[in-house]
Amino acid sequence: MIQLDDLLADLAALVEVESPSHDLAALEQSAATLAGIIERRLGSAPRLVPTPAGPVVHWSAGGTPRALILGHHDTVFPIGTLAKRPFTVVDGRATGPGVFDMKGGIVQAVHAVASLDDRSGIEILMTPDEEVGSDASRALLEERAQACGRVLVLEPSADGGALKVARKGVGTFEVVVHGKASHAGLEPEKGVNALVAAAELIGRIATFGDPATATTVTPTMASAGTAENVVPAEARVRVAVRIEDPAEQHRVDAAMAELVATGTSVPGARVEILGGINRPPMHVSAAAALFPIAEQAAVAAGIEGIRGVGVGGGSDGNFTAALGIPTLDGLGAVGGGAHADHEYVLVDTLVPRTRLLAELLSRL
Repeated sequence: MIQLDDLLADLAALVEVESPSHDLAALEQSAATLAGIIERRLGSAPRLVPTPAGPVVHWSAGGTPRALILGHHDTVFPIGTLAKRPFTVVDGRATGPGVFDMKGGIVQAVHAVASLDDRSGIEILMTPDEEVGSDASRALLEERAQACGRVLVLEPSADGGALKVARKGVGTFEVVVHGKASHAGLEPEKGVNALVAAAELIGRIATFGDPATATTVTPTMASAGTAENVVPAEARVRVAVRIEDPAEQHRVDAAMAELVATGTSVPGARVEILGGINRPPMHVSAAAALFPIAEQAAVAAGIEGIRGVGVGGGSDGNFTAALGIPTLDGLGAVGGGAHADHEYVLVDTLVPRTRLLAELLSRL
C-alpha cells in the first residue's frame, strides 16, 4: 500500500541532506541516506559504486533484467540553501532544495517498486553527477540500460504532469581568448585586449542558432580582466547549445571551430574552444513503445489524459535513447521551479504518480 505519510517522510529525509554536484562529502552522505531508505523499503541494500564525482546508488531485485529506473541524487543548490529554504509542506506544496529536481522522483521510484509483488528484473540507478554532465557515471548507466532493455527516467514531469517523450541535445562550449596584459593608462597599445576580442566573438556566436531546426546557441556567461587599469590578458565566454536534429551537432561544432581559424580583428589575440555537445538528442521514437503502456498505466492509477511532450532540457535519458534503448522520461514529481528558489512538488500528486510507475512496471 502506497502511503502519503511514508512518501513525505522519505522525501524530507532526502531533501534535508544537501547534495550539490562536485561536493564529494555531501554526495557521499546523500548516497548513504538514499541507500538506507532503499534498504528499509525494499528489504535489501543497494551497492554504492564509487566514481570521481561521488557514489552511484545501484539497486537490483535480481532475476533477468527488464527495466532500469534512472535518476540522480545530486542537485544544483550549494551547501547552506537548506538553512534558507528548509523542507516544508504548506498549502499542498512540498518545498526545499532539490525537492522537484529530483528527490521527489527518487522517493516515488522506491515506493513504486516497494508496492509490487513481483519486483524481479527491476533495477534502480541514481547518479551523483547528472546536473554537471554525467561524465563519471555515464558508462555504468549505459551498461545497465543495455542490460535491462527499457529505461524509465524519474526526472520531474513537464508542465501539468506531462511525460517527456523527446529532449533536445545539450552541450556547453567555453570560448577562451588569450591576449596580453599591459597598463591600460600608460601603454595600452602594448597589450592585446582579450575582452575586446571576446566581445567581437560573442556577436558572431549569437548568430549560430537556427530557428528552422530549433537549434539555440546562447552566450550565457563571460569573465575577463584582473584590474581596472590592466588590459585583459584573458577572457572566457560560456555558450549553451540545444539541438533537436543530430546533424546540427556537426554544423555547430564546425561553426565554433571556425572561430579558432578566423580569429578576431584584435592583432595577437588567440582563440581556444573547449567543451561541446555531450548529450545527444532524445528523439520521440525512443518513447514510442513505452508511452502507450504508460497511458494505460495512468488510467489504472486514476490519472486521466496524460500527455507526452518534447522539452529543451537534457537528462541521462538522452544517453540511453541514443543507444536505441526504449526510454520514457518525466515520470517523476509533478510541480515546478526546477533549479529555482520557488521549487515545489504538489503533494496530492505523489501517490497517483507513484501508482503510475508501479502500474507501468507491472505491465513490462
